[in-house]
Amino acid sequence: MSNRVFPEALPDIAASAAVLADPSRAAMCAALMDGRAWTVGELGAYTGLARSTASEHVDVLVGCGLAAAVRQGRHRYIRLAGEDVANVIEALGVIAGGTLPTPPSLRAWTANKSLREGRTCYRHLAGALGVRLSEQLEAHGFIDDHWQPTASGIHLLDSWGILTDPVPSGVQCMDSTERRFHLAGPLGTAICQAFFAHGWVARLPGNKRAAQLTPSGSAALRAADLNVDQHSDS
Repeated sequence: MSNRVFPEALPDIAASAAVLADPSRAAMCAALMDGRAWTVGELGAYTGLARSTASEHVDVLVGCGLAAAVRQGRHRYIRLAGEDVANVIEALGVIAGGTLPTPPSLRAWTANKSLREGRTCYRHLAGALGVRLSEQLEAHGFIDDHWQPTASGIHLLDSWGILTDPVPSGVQCMDSTERRFHLAGPLGTAICQAFFAHGWVARLPGNKRAAQLTPSGSAALRAADLNVDQHSDS
């Protein structure tokens, strides 16, 4: 063990980085970015690992504070430890030099395409859908340059059934696939939750993280003069 010391009590980020350096654990963290809790068996199936091996990886994630475990009956449910961890995972995705390997199949290509088009980044909408929605909200004056709701934005949130007392604040989150910002923070979370509750966005079958705008969601956004069509320029 090294006896080397440093001039200040700096955070030992090397320990957490070493945990994420394993591809299986990195994939598990990416899966947990859907904002929901997974069982160990589900994480094992997602990463192609035996349950016993998956459980070992989960124990490492929980032990270092990146994930949290909750017991309910016979099952142990795993989730990210919080939004701070989710922010780190997404930020690492931005600077990553590549992606984990996927099978050379149409199914994998379709799944990857779906994630790029729309997904959840922990508790807010991301991918092309999340980025376009954020840009439209700003372009139409519903959020200001600091990504906070304006007066017209608060009126829009009210019409969407989102509580505005207190007014939820927004922050920027650099999208790992689009390399542009999507809306995060309490405002991003509130919008994401409302869209799912109204059925305006829905999970895709077989892909827990991918999210797709539904016809009713398109209609609701058009009513607010928001154009999130893939080919929208504004």
